[in-house]
Amino acid sequence: MAHFKPLGKKLRLAKALKQNRTVPVWVLVKTARKFRDHPKRRHWRRVKLKV
Repeated sequence: MAHFKPLGKKLRLAKALKQNRTVPVWVLVKTARKFRDHPKRRHWRRVKLKV
């Protein structure tokens, strides 16, 4: 990937990076482990971003 990229693209990539986290532990506790995994979780190799 290029080192220098437009600000808009950089912000979108940063947002995607932040969204790609696991479900917090307090959510697991609160929902009695009903939500164990994130439905929108993305794997870097399988699903590509449209950026």
